[in-house]
Formats: sequence, C-alpha cells, structure tokens
Amino acid sequence: MQLIDPNHPAYRPLWARILIVAVCFGWALVEMITGDPFWAVLSGGAGVYATYMLFWNYKPQSPEADTAPSSDDAEEAEDTEAKKDAD
Repeated sequence: MQLIDPNHPAYRPLWARILIVAVCFGWALVEMITGDPFWAVLSGGAGVYATYMLFWNYKPQSPEADTAPSSDDAEEAEDTEAKKDAD
C-alpha cells in the first residue's frame, strides 16, 4: 500500500520534500526528549518512509508533461470553437 505518491505535484519542490522529512524526524526527537518512545518510533518510522518515498523513489517529471492539455481541456476548447462558429 502506497501512502505517499511521489509523483504528486505537491512534492515537486525540493523544499517541500525536505520539510516533510524534517518535521517527521523533528517530532520523533521531541517525543524521545519528552519520554514517549512509542510515538518516537512511530514518528521516526514515518520519517524513514517519507525519506524513502520522497527521495529514493522520486523521479522528477519533465515540464512538458505538466503543460500537456488534458482531455477535458481539449473538449472545452472544441466547445468554445463550436460556439464561435455558430455565432
């Protein structure tokens, strides 16, 4: 089961991926300092998983893939052209 989709556009900026991993490990550190090992291990595990998905499995997409129109956009463009032709 995949909890993080590394191809999602929200994970494209490097700072976002670093921030997610840092927050997970930071929270694990807070939990260890306050003496709650269960939540520390859980947060640390989330950090390890986030690191694996966001850095090891991350494959950047080309900018052309982002700008390609979807089928919905193409249909809307055709509808707009048909309306202009009808006027």
